[in-house]
Order: sequence, then structure tokens, then C-alpha cells
Amino acid sequence: MKLINDFMGLFRSPSDGSEAPLREAAGVDINADLEGFRRLSDNSTRDIAPMGMERMWRTVEFLYRANPLGHFLIEISNAFLFAEGCTLKVSDPECQEILDGFWNDPINKLDENLPRLWRENKIMGNLLLVAFVNEMNGHVRLGYLDPRRVAHVVYDPDNAMQPIGVITKKDKKGNFKRYRVIVVGPESVFAPTARRIREEDFTDGDIFFFARNMLMGDEMGKSDLLPVMDGVDAYDQAVFGELERWTHLRSFIWDVELKGATQDQVNERAKDFVSPETASVRIHNDSEKWDTVSPDLNSDDSDVLARLIRNHVLGSKAIPEHWFGGGGDVNRATAQEMGEPTLKMLSMEQRAVKHMLETIAIFVVLRGIQPKGELPMPHDVPAEFRPQAVFAELTSKDTSKYATAMTQVASACSMAIDRGLLTEETAVALLAVIAGQLGYEFDPAEELKKAREQAKARRATDLLPSDFDDDLPEEPDPMDPDAADAA
Repeated sequence: MKLINDFMGLFRSPSDGSEAPLREAAGVDINADLEGFRRLSDNSTRDIAPMGMERMWRTVEFLYRANPLGHFLIEISNAFLFAEGCTLKVSDPECQEILDGFWNDPINKLDENLPRLWRENKIMGNLLLVAFVNEMNGHVRLGYLDPRRVAHVVYDPDNAMQPIGVITKKDKKGNFKRYRVIVVGPESVFAPTARRIREEDFTDGDIFFFARNMLMGDEMGKSDLLPVMDGVDAYDQAVFGELERWTHLRSFIWDVELKGATQDQVNERAKDFVSPETASVRIHNDSEKWDTVSPDLNSDDSDVLARLIRNHVLGSKAIPEHWFGGGGDVNRATAQEMGEPTLKMLSMEQRAVKHMLETIAIFVVLRGIQPKGELPMPHDVPAEFRPQAVFAELTSKDTSKYATAMTQVASACSMAIDRGLLTEETAVALLAVIAGQLGYEFDPAEELKKAREQAKARRATDLLPSDFDDDLPEEPDPMDPDAADAA
């Protein structure tokens, strides 16, 4: 607003009625000197050149749309992440109402669009979401920006891993946008140079920028299919090659041998030759021999080669062979062991989605509370105002082995405590580890405190007289001589 007021002040007359002084126009071309820019021909970074990025995007889009293996590599993780859905939860009821309005907004439609957005992030390597904030009530709507429309991502000159702005390419009319990358926190988190750049140059709105598969020094993220796109394409060609081979194997020709015939006789017979139809009758004498000839392509090892290429691609993503329709030499025990690396990678991807959603959600909540102004530091936000993304379990766990482990650990801990080899605190902590595998987490110290209080209450209850103590015979008084004689 200060910049706008200063700008409008150039057109206002002084309050004393005198004429405004004439000032010569002056300015700087920030396109050439803005910190964080690099020339298209600059090879000093490890990043892929812009033309290479364009080629990557075209290739991976084609592989996702037209290649079964490429499509599978993207969709398998989406199925694990979003098949059961996910939600945003916050303790404060008013904040939950803000989140529900954002989630169910008819433009946002995150139940439907969230899998699409994450799919786009995996394919393109970048997800850019423009945040449109209602200045009256702070309601947030998201708009998608295609990474191919991005000319530059500008980074903090003092911190090469922190993006501060996004500049789009010029359209046909020469227009372009400068978006400020959203960081949940006040502008004071940036160094003075970055603050000046964000304040003066990126004034067209705010944008979320999430990138994948980046090295330090990269400007934009890279597709999940980039390392395997040659293998994915090679496997597709191998499969189509097998289809062509099968077509050739089904083909044949008629070989007709005329015994003792001259060239003229062969030519004369060829004029009258007609290929017999299926189930037709062929009659000839012993001087004419008919036979079919089929190609022998000697490609018995094609299955081995195709499997080699397929496993090369799947292995790079920690996906076992039997997940892509190839059973191989796998039984139930080995299948469970082979699936663990995949689940670890899926868990890491789930954490990335969780981070993305919670970053957006806390921005939505804070803007719903205060539509304008700087955002506070996340750790300064009360816990009841901090949203959490809640996902279903990636896969159903085999709880029987954990239940067995719980019994064995509890028994071993009890014996160790009795022998003075283990403290109760450590024993409860060990049980908490096993309980966490079963999907239930608790604080070992707090649980031990409650357990001791309950045990103390039970002992106190056991010391109280029961309701039927009056029906029991009275104990003789050892000080009464008559009672002693009777006894």
C-alpha cells in the first residue's frame, strides 16, 4: 500500500497550491540485474537446461498416458496414498470450520482434486498453486499454474535452497506474472536482500511451490519418471516387438515343388496356381509336392530380456516384480519381505503429502483468522490452531506377529524386573514400541504413572472389609481366659 500511495502522490498537487516539481524519470531494468537469475546459456549449475526440461515434460507425459508401465509407476503410489482418503483435522472448532470450508469449496474440491494434484507433482516434478485470498473473510481458493509456464524460480541470494518468487513466461501480449512464494512465517525470516526483492518485485500474488527430486542448485523439480523413462520405453518396445514376432510366427507360405519340371513348365503352372482356401480339397499327382513354410525366429530368450528390463525399472522404484503381474519365484514369506522397501518409500511419500497439506492448511487457518498482514511463526501458533493431515494405514498389518511379540516382551520384562535387571520405566517403553506397531501409541512415563495409581487403588480396595464379613465367626480374644479355655 505504501508503494501505491507513493505512486499516487506523484499525481497529487501540493497542499499549499503550488505546482509540483518536475522530476526526470529514472529506473532500473530488474530483468537483467535481479539477484537469483541466470542466463539460459549458463552451464555453471548442475540443473537441466530449459530445453531439456521441456523435452522431459513432453516425454514423461507421453509415458504416463500411453505406456502401461509408466502409468503404473505413478498410479501405484496414488492408490496407496488416497484410496482410503485423507482429512485435515484441527482441535479448535472454529478453525475446523475454516478448514472444512476450504476443503469442500466448489473450486478447490480437494476430495477430487488432491489425487490429481499429487499425480501432477510426480509427473511434472513441480506443483505450483496460486493462493487467492478473500480480503474480507480470509477464505482461500487454489489455482493451478502449469510448470511449463514458469520462466524462472528465483531463490534467496543468501540461501540457495529457499525459493522466494516465481516468474511466468510472457504470453502473446507480452504479459507475465511475478508471484511471491508462500512461506508460513513473517517476512523477517528472510535476509534483507530477499525481503527487498519479495517486496518490490513479486507483487502479483502468492503461490505455493512444491518440488520433487531436486539437487541443491536445481531451479525446479524433476519428474519421478526421469531416471527410468528410457527403461520404460525400452520395455514397451520389447513388448510390441514380441507382438510383431507372434504375428510373423502365425504367418506361412505355400511351397509347391514340381518334380522334373522345366522353367517353362514352372511358369505355366504358376499362371494357374490358386492358394487353397481353408477346408478346401487339393488334388495332385506324385510329381507335385505341397508344403507350408513358417518362420523360425529363434527368440526363446525374449522373455528373459523383457523381464530383465522390467525388473530394472521396477527395482529402481523398490517395487517387487509380483506387484506388476509377474509372479516369478515368489511365495508368501518372500513376498512380505520384498514388500517392505516399497512400503518404506511409500511412507516417505506419505510424509511429503502430509507436509504439503499441513503447509497449505496452516496458511488457510491463519488467513481465516487474519485475512491481511504478516503470518506468525508456526511454532508461535497455539497447538489447537495447528492442523494435521490424517491418512489411513498404507496397508493392513499382520498383527498376529506383533501380538506374539508383545506377549514375549512382556514376559521377558517381568522376569528382568523381578531379578533386578530392568527398570519398570524401560519395560513400559519396550512395550510401547510393540504397541506402536499395532497402531496404538502412548507415552511410557504417563502410562506407568497411571498404572501405579490404579494398582495402588486396587490394593486399597482389597484392604477394605467386605459385605459378608459379619457372617464369619468371631476370632477369639487371646487376652480373655474363658475364650482361651473354650478354644
